[in-house]
Formats: sequence, structure tokens, C-alpha cells
Amino acid sequence: MKKSLIYFCLLISIFAFGQAPQGKPGNTKFSDSAKKAPIDLYKIISIENDTTHLDTTLTIEKDYKFNYLRKDNFALLPFSNTGQTYNALSLEKDYDQTFSGFGARARHYNFLEAEDINYYFVPTPLTELYFKTVPEQGQQLDAFFTVNTSENLNMFIGYKGLRALGKYQHILTSTGNLRLGFSYQSDNDRYRIKAHFVAQDLLNEENGGLTTQSLQQYLDREEEFSDRSVLDVNYENAENVLYGKRFFAEQSVNINNPADSTNNFLFGHRINYSWKKYVFKQDAAVNSLYGNSFESSDLRDVSKYANLENEVSLSFKNKYAGKIEALAGITNYDYGYNSVVIKENDTVGNRLRGSVMHLGGGYSAQFGGFNLEAKGKLNLSEEFPGNFLDVSAGYDFDEQNRIRFGFSQNSTRPNFNFLLYQSDYLNYNWQNDFDNVSSQRLYAQFDSKKIAGISANLAQIQNYTYFAQDDSLNVRPFQSGNAVRFYKIKAERGFDFGRFGMHHTIMYQDVVEGFDVLNLPKLVTRNSIYYKDYWFDKALYLQTGFTLNYFSKYQMNAYDPVLAEFYVQNDQELGGYPVVDYFFNAKVDQARIFFKLQHLNALLKQNNNLVAPNYPYTDFLIRFGLVWNFFF
Repeated sequence: MKKSLIYFCLLISIFAFGQAPQGKPGNTKFSDSAKKAPIDLYKIISIENDTTHLDTTLTIEKDYKFNYLRKDNFALLPFSNTGQTYNALSLEKDYDQTFSGFGARARHYNFLEAEDINYYFVPTPLTELYFKTVPEQGQQLDAFFTVNTSENLNMFIGYKGLRALGKYQHILTSTGNLRLGFSYQSDNDRYRIKAHFVAQDLLNEENGGLTTQSLQQYLDREEEFSDRSVLDVNYENAENVLYGKRFFAEQSVNINNPADSTNNFLFGHRINYSWKKYVFKQDAAVNSLYGNSFESSDLRDVSKYANLENEVSLSFKNKYAGKIEALAGITNYDYGYNSVVIKENDTVGNRLRGSVMHLGGGYSAQFGGFNLEAKGKLNLSEEFPGNFLDVSAGYDFDEQNRIRFGFSQNSTRPNFNFLLYQSDYLNYNWQNDFDNVSSQRLYAQFDSKKIAGISANLAQIQNYTYFAQDDSLNVRPFQSGNAVRFYKIKAERGFDFGRFGMHHTIMYQDVVEGFDVLNLPKLVTRNSIYYKDYWFDKALYLQTGFTLNYFSKYQMNAYDPVLAEFYVQNDQELGGYPVVDYFFNAKVDQARIFFKLQHLNALLKQNNNLVAPNYPYTDFLIRFGLVWNFFF
């Protein structure tokens, strides 16, 4: 069976490579309704008003984005079941953040924040359907619909749902992301508003990973355990869930007539109310893993967070001098638990609540091919001080070549999981007064369609916070007294050779100081080679080939399901294994069809790789799905 699948992949690739060319790759024919409105009129608008248009082409980048997150997950290592968490292969930091975030970061990869919601302008109603199979029983679906009831008003609604059983015991995932919103602009374009509401629940059953014995059986590739459901796990009685709701609205008014293109004054207001709840439940305590507990059964840890941000801004834009903006706002926050924990030598409070005022501003300008941008923000608070500054400059040589470089600095308190946490497990109760985490970064980016896309970052972090095991092997928060310094260089380039193509993404990174608290693989790479052509009198456009993913060995972070956080470990060196996928993708009209043999090389030698200590990597899988756009 295994050899037959490999022969099938090779034969279909050879057959595809041997077809006569039917024409250059590109869009297939539109339906009659779509012909009336060119595809570039279907606009997608970000929270920062960056505008792109709908893209229905089939490219290798679309294959990279055909996953549960619906975005390129390079440098993210997925756990074995769809909807579980990811082990990050690189440190990605938000340098614009000035206020502490909610904890349970391992549950946030598929959590839609305000900046993840787009707005739309469509000349005709637009529907997009996404479907993909999952390991074992279940499915994942993302359905989206948007319509302009008039040229001024757009409305949209979407729901992304998942239920996947997984191949191992007790790792079922069940998630839902509802999003709906609208955008409106007046006839004279003096008033604009965009708003959305989201409701989300992300559930994972947790099993604590493989037991010591079953882990060894997995690593030894014992044949009788190729059925992963017979491998023992540490427990089968726990789950964690992240809930969230948010209402967001942003509106602006042009004080003068927008037809005056020389000078424009704009008054803006933004309101963002966010509510989150994290729950860890377990039917019976596992004291051998997590230590003593207040309760022996029906454990339930619940942390809640409410955040209301109000912000007003005033900007002035001159056609020649650029745009300058000033803003001010206040954030009301309420995080905590329903009770106080009194320990033998310590008392853990139950709530962090208060208000934080902030001031900020920005400047941007375009002078020929040169563009400048600066923005900053400052919290006026003793309890939650914070600030950020970003200054950058760029030059556009032409439409295909541009360069940008800049400096960022950021200071903010750690997320709330570091500051206050309560649990039915005694060792998971703490309240800390950690210092601000301060970060500085130098960065540069060069984009060239003919050469490559290259980005470089040199960063340092003071008071770096992390989770790790203490001397008693209990996972707890720590703050480093030494600076952490690292650099990262990433290059990406696609090559087109007629009916053949290649695409390579390579990232090299190194931790210069602080490698005992920040562990990263030095090399992460993804390489694709494929054939592309039209078949059946140009009725079908296809891409078929292979993708190789690899990252070098390193001391990979471990996962803690109680906190839904990853923690530093320096005992096991994991990784260093290649993963080869075969794909056959096709486009018929506005439907993109994706077929993949995932981790193909596991058919030659049984998989025994890990994504975190005690957690297995995905075995060979056959995956199928599609993305289909409908125009009415």
C-alpha cells in the first residue's frame, strides 16, 4: 500500500510533466455575472485601510495558505490534530503593543483579533466557501458572504468551524469563529464607519502527551503501535477552552470638504470592547504531573478578562507635506478570578482592575519614491506603564523593487498569565510584580520580484519573561535578569521556467545572548518544485509537485495544557527531520481544488518525530479540500 501511493505520486507527476503546453498560467474565464464587474473591483480593506482586491488565481502561495489558519504558517510547527496549537519556530513580537495581553497564548493562533478582520467593497454579492478534511473523523469549513446593498454600504458575515477527532486518544478539537460587520461612507465621503462583532470558542481535549512507555514505543517505531490510538497517554479527562467576544467600531469625519485635496482635517473615534474567558477542566487531578491540588476531582480553573478601549484622534493631511496625527484614549480593564487564594506563606489576590490613559501620534509622507513613517504611543499609568516608537523610511525604485528600513522600541508589562494566575493545582498559583519587558529592534526589508524578498531583524529584549520548570519541576513564570539578543534573516523567491516553477523560503536566526531562556532553530526552510499547465482545452489549470519542509535541531519548547502556554526546556534536543508533501492542485472556473499527500516520506520510514516533548508529529495523511468563490 505504501509503495503504491509513492508510485502513484511519481506517475501522476511524470504524466503531468509530459503534457503539451496549453498556454500561459492565469485566470480562467469568469462567469457571466463576474464579467460585468472586473475582479479588481472586489476590494478587501484592512483595519489600517490598506486595500487589495480579491485574487482567484491558483499559485503556490495559495497552497501555503490552504490550512486551518487560512494564512502562510511558515515557522509554525502544527501539532498532530487540526485545531491544536503550534510550536513557534521563530519569535514574533508585536512592537506596537503597550498594554498587557490575555494569557493562554497557545490557544490564540486561531483567535481573531481586531486587526484580523477585513472590510469589503463588492460590485456584486460575493460568497467564499472553504473546506478541508481533517485527521480521522470531522471536517473544517469556512463560509463567508458579503454584499453591497448600495455603493455606500457593505455588510458581511462569516463562520469558521472545525471538529476533528485526531489519531491519538483524547485530542478532539472543536472550534467556532463567527464574524459579522459592515462599512459605510456618506455620499460626499465626509463620514465613514466600519464595525464588526465576533464570537469565538476554541476547545481542545488535552491528554498531557504520551506516557514514558508509549513515548519509547513511538520513538522505537514498534510496528504494533502504528495504530496511534493504542498508544497510552498521560490522562483522558481534561480540556481547555478559550472563549471570546468583541465589538469594534471605528468612525471618522472630514472636517472640511474631502474634494479639497490639498488640505484635509479628519476627526476619528475608535471603540473596542473585548471579553475573553479561559477555562481548564479536569475530572480527576493528576498529582504525579502537576503536584498537589485543592480538589481531587472536578477541577475547574476560570480566568476572565474584559477590556474597553476608547480613542479619539485628529489628523491633518497636506498633499505636499504629508499626514500628521495626534490621538488620546483610555482603556478600562478587569482581569481575574472569583476568589482569593491563601497559601501557607503567600496570598494570591483575585483581580487586576483599573484604567490607563494613553497619548500617541504619527507622521507619514511621500516624496517621489521616498516615503517616511513614524508612530508612537505612551501610557500615562504607574500600574501599567508602556510605550512604543517606530520610525521607518523606504524608497520605491519602481513597481517591482522597493526597500525599507527602520527602528522599533517597545516597553510593556508581561501578559496577565505572568502577573496573576489561580488554579486548583497548588503550584499554579502566583502573583508577580514583574518589570516592563523592553525591546529594541533594527529592521530592513528589500522586495524585488526579480531578485528576492529579503528581511533582516536585529533585536534585544530586557526583562524577558518566560515559563520554565523550577527546581521542583513545577512550571512557573520567570523574568530574565540578563538581556536577550538575537537576529533573523529571511529570504523568499519564486522561479518560473515556463511549465515548471520553484519557490524557496529560507530563514536563518541565532540567539547571541540569552540562549538559556530563548530557544530557536538556526535554520528553517521550505522548498517547492512543481509543474503547472492548462489541461482540457484550458478548462482546468493545475499545479502539481513536492514541498520539502525542514528545521534544524534545537531545544524545543514544551507544552503545558493547564496554562495553555509553552515553556522553556533545555534537556531535549528535537527536530532536524525533513517532511515531504506531494500536492496536486487545480482551478476550474472560480473553484480551487487542493489534494495533498502530507508527510509522504513517513511511508518509507515510520514517523517517530516530535513537535514538543512527549507530543508526536503528524503521520502520513491524505488531505483534500477546496476554496470556491461565487459571484452573483
